[in-house]
Amino acid sequence: MFRFCAVILILLAVPALAQSRAQIETQFRSWQETTLWPQVSRAGVSRTVFDAALNGVTLDWDLPDLVAPGSAPAPRGVPRQAEFRAPARYFAPSTVNGTASTGRQMAQRHAAALAATTRATGVPAHIILAIWGRESAYGRAAIPHDAVRVLGTKAFMSTRADYFTAELVAAMQIMQAGHVSPRAMKSSWAGALGQPQFMPSNFLRYAADGNGDGRADIWGSEADTIASIGTYLAQHGWVAGRDWGFEVTLPGNLSCALEGPDQGRRIADWEAAGVTRVGNRAFPAHERGQVGYLLMPAGRGGPAFIVTPNFYVLKEYNESDLYALFVGHVGDKIAYGVGPFTAGWDSIDTLTRGQVAAMQTSLMRMGLDTGGADGLAGFRTRRSIGQWQQATGQAPTCFPDRAILRALGG
Repeated sequence: MFRFCAVILILLAVPALAQSRAQIETQFRSWQETTLWPQVSRAGVSRTVFDAALNGVTLDWDLPDLVAPGSAPAPRGVPRQAEFRAPARYFAPSTVNGTASTGRQMAQRHAAALAATTRATGVPAHIILAIWGRESAYGRAAIPHDAVRVLGTKAFMSTRADYFTAELVAAMQIMQAGHVSPRAMKSSWAGALGQPQFMPSNFLRYAADGNGDGRADIWGSEADTIASIGTYLAQHGWVAGRDWGFEVTLPGNLSCALEGPDQGRRIADWEAAGVTRVGNRAFPAHERGQVGYLLMPAGRGGPAFIVTPNFYVLKEYNESDLYALFVGHVGDKIAYGVGPFTAGWDSIDTLTRGQVAAMQTSLMRMGLDTGGADGLAGFRTRRSIGQWQQATGQAPTCFPDRAILRALGG
């Protein structure tokens, strides 16, 4: 009898859920008129383009991190994006070697476009190739989503509604300018466009015409994609002639809490402190007098690096340390055929963003600067862990784990 009643309750709940979604779809259409259209109109987009962009568009309920009207956000789980998960998985040899191998082929196939972009921007071809490979497998990865549907859904019901509304307006400005038709504007599940995976606002700022046809087609043109990536990095401060960084070996007495872009020293001073480049190789002479920064993306549980300001330009493309490191490393493999990192990656405890955020909150209460409680173990969080470990008489590891979570009361 109990099971029978339970089945009846489930069956009764299905129409209610369908009706709830139908009501929200109605609210979505109303929102388009009352909230979205005034913003789009002020941005110079015609009613014709607005109507064409939204014609037949419904909410995409399969997207992650949605918050339906009247609902509370779900607890933050394990990060979805690879850039914020286990370092070892991110640097899987098959991924690194495959991206580099195809990159060398693309270097030959698109030599003229790459050379032209390097002359114009100062950004090396191998760095452009590594980003292109990571973002879209050199244009071979499926970019299946309707950008207007993705951005519209997230603008209407996500925790970052204002951000995605602005991006949706920018997407319509791209259509208004004639770069792409509404249904040809394909994106990732997060709304990033085309082969370089630009958000629409970044397209408006940095997309470039690499083949001289008067359009910036980052969906179908390799030359435009190459020029756009180079333009983005150049306008974010890429320093021509400098490398991105070097893998190093640290002396045991050098604290991992010295990590970060706000604790730079001349590379020669890092050398004086006992930091050596792996493989007994010397730092380039022109780099030794320049400022470098300690990077330890897995704390003492992985490779260490001295990076240059160009590393942080790569982070402007994607805020993850692992992303920027992947691009630099794959770029080196494309250009110089380097091998894997000398140091390996230790296995790590899988923590949810909520658990890391709780750890960050505890550290902040102690007066340590974690950069906020966002649930992501960036350099401020890593070195705050190291500072806390040093202050409590522990050997600093500078990386979150379950033992630290328990010790901090998480």
